[in-house]
Amino acid sequence: MTAPPDIAEPQGTRDEDDAALVVASVDDAERFTAVYDRHFPAVYRYVAGRLGPQVADDVVAETFLAAFRRRASFDPAKGGVGPWLYGIATAEVAQHRRAETRRYQALARVVPDTGPGGHEDRVASSVSAGRMQPQLARALAGLSRKDRDVVLLKALAQLTHEEIGAVLGIPYGTVGSRLNRARKKLRACLPAGTEGI
Repeated sequence: MTAPPDIAEPQGTRDEDDAALVVASVDDAERFTAVYDRHFPAVYRYVAGRLGPQVADDVVAETFLAAFRRRASFDPAKGGVGPWLYGIATAEVAQHRRAETRRYQALARVVPDTGPGGHEDRVASSVSAGRMQPQLARALAGLSRKDRDVVLLKALAQLTHEEIGAVLGIPYGTVGSRLNRARKKLRACLPAGTEGI
């Protein structure tokens, strides 16, 4: 006895499901709600990590509105829904570039929180809104826009080199070069004990 077709077919990945939702939302706009529900938390963390929670609500709303308006042009062959949304969010962050730089400069003047935790926890806490170490904030403010985008897509969004390349429209090798250059600049500005950046 064989299983019914809907059980026998292999289950798609979440990326495939998300892509199908975006494509289906062109004809049925309500389908885009599922994309929003699935991706809002991650996109919000990324934007809040860059601009702070006060601005993040508006920027994320602008991101999803832009994605909704562009859903007909989404091409799953160019990458997943997540990187597509991060690309839109990164463009929206660019509209607030001065606010981002001012935020990093202000955070550079704040006394750091030296709570316990492993290396990953320290890096994540350092980059997250409201808990950024002053030295890291100063170093991030000193990076070029292009280098900062690559570093923060890696640190906050946890994208792969391929995904970052797709988000920014740059080759894989350029992602690596920018990331290496940014890491060197960050290391030079940070105290000992943060070598893992």
